[in-house]
Amino acid sequence: MKKNMGTLDKSIRVILAAVFAYLYFSGTVTGTLGYVLLAFGVIFLLTSLVSFCPLYPLLGINTCKTK
Repeated sequence: MKKNMGTLDKSIRVILAAVFAYLYFSGTVTGTLGYVLLAFGVIFLLTSLVSFCPLYPLLGINTCKTK
């Protein structure tokens, strides 16, 4: 896998994952929407850790700075 995510993109994804987890575990968002947000949070966290988003190549996006 070639990296396709920049630092800002990864930071935003980690922050969103934390917000989604907080909303779910605090009970603010419950039910199906809570599970969906939690799933998105896990996906955002995992993709930011590996610096690769599988949708970016399909859409032709690359936020990683090239050398």
